[in-house]
Amino acid sequence: MKALDRELQRQRIAKALPFIPTGSSVLDIGCSHGAFFAAAGDRVATGVGIDLQKPDSWVDGPFELRVGEFPDVLQPGETFDAIVALAVVEHVPREGLEIWAKAIPDLLTPGGRLIMTTPSPKVDEILHVLIKLRILDGMEAHEHYGFDPRTVPEIFGSDALVLEKRARFQLGLNHLFVFRRP
Repeated sequence: MKALDRELQRQRIAKALPFIPTGSSVLDIGCSHGAFFAAAGDRVATGVGIDLQKPDSWVDGPFELRVGEFPDVLQPGETFDAIVALAVVEHVPREGLEIWAKAIPDLLTPGGRLIMTTPSPKVDEILHVLIKLRILDGMEAHEHYGFDPRTVPEIFGSDALVLEKRARFQLGLNHLFVFRRP
């Protein structure tokens, strides 16, 4: 990761953290090397990170890394106070997101939150330029599947997950969505 990649990641994490109560159990989908857990401090008592690839390093603490696909690597009956998916959903085809949307409510404790960020489609054009200029690594920018953030409430919103907050940040180029399980 280049410095700008890390800064953008830091900003996404900063947007998500206020929605994580201290002492929470958290599932981080697309966790990479555990940067969310490292930044969360005592907000996260325990955590599980899921990523498709094993990272070169992993964060210290009560955090378990599982390599594989969400939700396949989870055990029946596991629940979390919060699930984060930061800059992840745009890498998943629509049919995969529909599987996620069905699985997530059962993984959240009552009152638990799903917190996600996703870039605006305009970001793809900017990413390609910054990658060519070697300012960003871009981390799988080619896998965005033309994702439209406006579809997030349609895909994830239901009686089981109520949209609590929707906001834009980073000059409107990124979106934050927070859903709560009633």
